[in-house]
Amino acid sequence: MLSRVFLPALLAAAAVLPAADLPHRLIPDWAKLPGGWNLGETSGVSVDKDDNVWVFNRGPHPVVQFDKTGRMLRAWKEVPVVSSHGIKVDPEGKVWLVDVKGHALLKFTPEGRLLMVIANAGRTAGDNTTQYAFNQPTGLSFLPGGAFFVSDGYGNSRVAHYSKQGEFVRQWGAKGKADGEFDLVHDVALDKTGRVYVADRANSRVQIFDQQGKFLGKWTEVGQPWGLAYAGKENAFYICDGLNNRVVKVSMEGKILGTLGGFGKAPGKFDLPHHMAVDSEGSVYIAEIKNRRVQKFAAR
Repeated sequence: MLSRVFLPALLAAAAVLPAADLPHRLIPDWAKLPGGWNLGETSGVSVDKDDNVWVFNRGPHPVVQFDKTGRMLRAWKEVPVVSSHGIKVDPEGKVWLVDVKGHALLKFTPEGRLLMVIANAGRTAGDNTTQYAFNQPTGLSFLPGGAFFVSDGYGNSRVAHYSKQGEFVRQWGAKGKADGEFDLVHDVALDKTGRVYVADRANSRVQIFDQQGKFLGKWTEVGQPWGLAYAGKENAFYICDGLNNRVVKVSMEGKILGTLGGFGKAPGKFDLPHHMAVDSEGSVYIAEIKNRRVQKFAAR
């Protein structure tokens, strides 16, 4: 049962308190690419069970895998996507890509072999009722058993729930500003209890639901959420506040616990932080669109 701290008045009161800098340490020049290689606009990052880091970008090698020290392990060159957005490694180690302009969700082996596509034929956009197609989808998140939720997205205004086998289960949401409605559904994440958190970007809030789509609460004073990452050991969320070029750590009551970054090009600063991941050690990886990089901040 959710605490009353989700009430907007209490959230607003918490938001006026100054937010301290998070005690994380930047690892300079973390990602070690071969000579002559560069990332494109970097839209997504995910961490697997071995703390390897998967990066999704709009460059000539769209998917790149690193170990936690930044050593490159592999890169995929032939990836059938139009434009990268979200990436997530599922509980079995398969890699899922969200193709925002191709209106598709794709599942791969770690070696890059395509296993599943959820999309219309010809990659045309679906509408807000299409069960197996999207309109500019953005992200996804997994339950421990492999079922997943998709944030859909720029064109549609919904969250869609699928079984592990990719079978449609349910959906909720519509365009709007009321509770349970969305304006640019930009990411989705789950906590350890299975509650569903949705980055409602243009409405500048995170909305919280049960798995049937029942509205439970919202965080309205955490900036403009673009990316969400749940840190299980800390029982807290990290949020990419893209509008303000920072990362915000938030308690489960919606209170800001601290921040990272600020606008800039130098190491430790951000220009459109888009998505993030947290590894088992508490290190935070942030993917940036304009700075075309992933930065690592290690937990002290």
